[in-house]
Amino acid sequence: MERRGKKFQAVAKLVEVAKVYTLAEALELATKTNPSKFDASVEVHVRLGVDPRQADQNIRATVTLPNGTGKTVRVAVFAPEAEHDAAKKAGADIVGDETFLKQLDKGEIAFDTLVSTPAYMPRLGKYARLLGPKGLMPNPKSGTVAADVAKAVTEAKAGKVEYRVDKQATIHLSIGKVSFGANKLEENARAFFGSLQSQKPSSLKGIYVKSTAIATTMGPGIKVENQVN
Repeated sequence: MERRGKKFQAVAKLVEVAKVYTLAEALELATKTNPSKFDASVEVHVRLGVDPRQADQNIRATVTLPNGTGKTVRVAVFAPEAEHDAAKKAGADIVGDETFLKQLDKGEIAFDTLVSTPAYMPRLGKYARLLGPKGLMPNPKSGTVAADVAKAVTEAKAGKVEYRVDKQATIHLSIGKVSFGANKLEENARAFFGSLQSQKPSSLKGIYVKSTAIATTMGPGIKVENQVN
């Protein structure tokens, strides 16, 4: 704590370290413990009792946050020319085929989400090392491999986000900004927890959720009652 800045130390005093808060209490507290000058993201961190090495326990899914993420999502579409107009009308920021591939050849990435039609996916194979580590490779599970690219773009722009368990069996997800206020953040959080509950592996014998915490980007962690059984 001594190594932290004065602003962090000041807001950290508002959090009772040993206390486990209700979701509503934690989110209200999160909006008051942002030590940054910018409108920080509010993040949920959930430690699971799964083994990510097991295929059926490698949790990966999407959820549409009712109030969005608070971030401007830049969506690129890689699809046949016949799909371009519909994608643009849906709000896609980048739409293309051959020109788009030339940008990837140069390592240019100016998007946050990439949508592709199933038929075009094989052509993205050579860029797996570029897109994969950044989480940008289109995937059917995340809804970014879609025949209806316009629908996929609309969902991405509206707040559809992907979450996945990491090697430490933990999920990290931004559920909005401090400026949203506790109520909107809670609506987003409950949408996420509902989705996470639906992903519980049938093969899991032990505890599904071990612990839950909420924090702003640079703020202190706040322990939360587990929202998923």
